[in-house]
Amino acid sequence: MTREIITRTDITKGAERAIAEAKSAKEIVRCYPVMRELRTHLSTHDEFVERVERQQKDGYRIVYRKAGGKIRAVAGYRVSESLFAGRFLYVDDLVTSAKDRSAGFGGQLFDWLVRFARVQKCQDLELDAGVQRFDAHRFYLVKRMSISSHHFTLKL
Repeated sequence: MTREIITRTDITKGAERAIAEAKSAKEIVRCYPVMRELRTHLSTHDEFVERVERQQKDGYRIVYRKAGGKIRAVAGYRVSESLFAGRFLYVDDLVTSAKDRSAGFGGQLFDWLVRFARVQKCQDLELDAGVQRFDAHRFYLVKRMSISSHHFTLKL
């Protein structure tokens, strides 16, 4: 399976409106402060980088939205396929820095993910959102997503 190369100008023009893929450990660690707002259990940037690099071997990717020299929003995703859903893009993580919410950065990153999924010939873009994340639910509904199932978990 070929993977599209993502550059800083794929979506927008100019460095100030960039969406880019974090490939190197240096780029990944720059995403940590924003990602930690969602994934609070990741206690160190070393643990974060180690987990991301391990997941990258299975197709996980991180993209980020940068503005004013700072990373404002981060998304982790993977393209997958199942008998149930066919080919789909699964968003593991989507978070905008708390101080930057409602500034459009998360929406731009979401829209990029939708366009990327279409380029990858995915039938769907899917994600799970915690039942307590009401602001996220509103955001996804505004983005025309539907609530299509319940996600069940058994702690082992």
